[in-house]
Amino acid sequence: MSKKCPVCGKAEKEGREPFCSKRCADVDLGHWFKGNYSISGHEEPDEDEVVEAIKSGNFKGDLPQS
Repeated sequence: MSKKCPVCGKAEKEGREPFCSKRCADVDLGHWFKGNYSISGHEEPDEDEVVEAIKSGNFKGDLPQS
């Protein structure tokens, strides 16, 4: 069973994996440029909140090494 193009659903073509055509690859790239796709990452805590937590003795985490 062949894999399907994530843009249009047609069978992917050799040399264009995972897409079926240059057009679909370009459409996908356009989605990234427009911000339609994103990769979730680790959100850094607000610096003021960290300072306040340290001062109050409630900080639970690692401090950055300088």
